[in-house]
Amino acid sequence: MTDTVGARFERLVAIMRTLRSPEGCPWDREQTVESLRPFILEETYEVLQAIDARDRTALKEELGDFLFEAIFVSRLCEEEGAFAIGDAIQTVTDKLIRRHPHVFAPDGTPLGNTSLTSQEVKERWEEIKVREGGPKKPRTLLSGVPRTMPALLRAYELSSRAATVGFDWVKTTDVLDKIDEEVAELRGAVATAGPTSAHAEEELGDLFFALANLARKLGVEPEAALRRANDKFQARFEGVERRAREEGRNLAKLTLEEMEAHWQAVKADAAAAAKG
Repeated sequence: MTDTVGARFERLVAIMRTLRSPEGCPWDREQTVESLRPFILEETYEVLQAIDARDRTALKEELGDFLFEAIFVSRLCEEEGAFAIGDAIQTVTDKLIRRHPHVFAPDGTPLGNTSLTSQEVKERWEEIKVREGGPKKPRTLLSGVPRTMPALLRAYELSSRAATVGFDWVKTTDVLDKIDEEVAELRGAVATAGPTSAHAEEELGDLFFALANLARKLGVEPEAALRRANDKFQARFEGVERRAREEGRNLAKLTLEEMEAHWQAVKADAAAAAKG
């Protein structure tokens, strides 16, 4: 199986090489590392969508597309003389061995079963990451969290890493109390400084951050939860639109009370359908 996987991987790398060659594809030859950024982001979200849909066939396809983007970027870097895809693979291989000293010897030989808990493993992983920075490249516990991550996910990751060293609320109810506190502060900022003030924006940010912490304490990935909420809102709103069309009415001409009535009807229909 390893040889088969290796051969398939090498064929994909060879295809990418051909696409970038003078006899290849004009569009592929025009691309740069920077121009591929939106495609990488798009493929990332398509992988997440397949995971959320629990569609393994789609996930297989999207992971292939995601892998191709990695090979594409690596090929461009190879042409620049920076590194090739094999170097990226070696880098992550070495990193995995180095950051799992409870699983591998320095040469990569498996050590056998470990007695560490999952939490202890996470703590050790973060400690090793900080040490890897060295004196010339100091790292902090949070410095490895990319600023380009979606803000809600970054809040989740920042608080998760801080929690590995004990900087965390003890109970979930403590976070709920913090959310109540942030809501009160947001109300105060809106009342005193105005709804469009910088102070209100700051307090709203604090509220979002507290909500991300609540998601972490509940074991919920906030981006996934918000995506599901977005999908639910879209389905219900489209149901309101559909009901308005069935009445021969323009949605924009409905009163708020009429739209609310349709909204509640759509919710009731969805609840009845879910019960079977």
